[in-house]
Amino acid sequence: MNRRHLLLCALATLTPRTGWAVPTPYRLGTGGATITYTFMLNGAPVKGTVPVNQADLTVDPNNLDKSTALVSADVRRARTGLIFATEALKSPSVLDAQNHPTARFRSTRVKLGAGGRLSDGATLEGDLTLRGVTRRIRFDAGLFRARGSAAEDFSTLTVMLKGRIDRREFGAIGYANLVDDTVGIDIVAEITAAG
Repeated sequence: MNRRHLLLCALATLTPRTGWAVPTPYRLGTGGATITYTFMLNGAPVKGTVPVNQADLTVDPNNLDKSTALVSADVRRARTGLIFATEALKSPSVLDAQNHPTARFRSTRVKLGAGGRLSDGATLEGDLTLRGVTRRIRFDAGLFRARGSAAEDFSTLTVMLKGRIDRREFGAIGYANLVDDTVGIDIVAEITAAG
């Protein structure tokens, strides 16, 4: 996928005659969705994944800043390449997966780029709930049309979100002597138009 080939630019120029005159809901597509997280463990980067079990997006071409996103993930299925790190991650002092099995992100604001265009860079702000604690976070956001699709074909899209959190803000303070506080989050979700 060519990330420069953004759907965002196309969406910014849509008019009602394209058939997109109303907000359009999307659901997870067959390609699914994954959250990849990155953290430093004893000075070395470690990556892991959490499967997304729900990703709903509504795109409003006439008011792109009114578009919305809701993403949830089952933290009990979080994985890293290291068994001990995976178990520590799900422990009561970090994600506390047994008592808080679901992480959720609900968007509250889409900020368009220069000139009101998503193609000039956009951010997605919202509330992340982790371990039962909700904090406001911000993602850099991208939205892409399927490779090879027609210019007016928005039936399948890929959403990409990139951000960082400080795990201490969510009470995930375990293993502070081994794991840095900053965690990178990347979400990639394939979504398809509902109906």
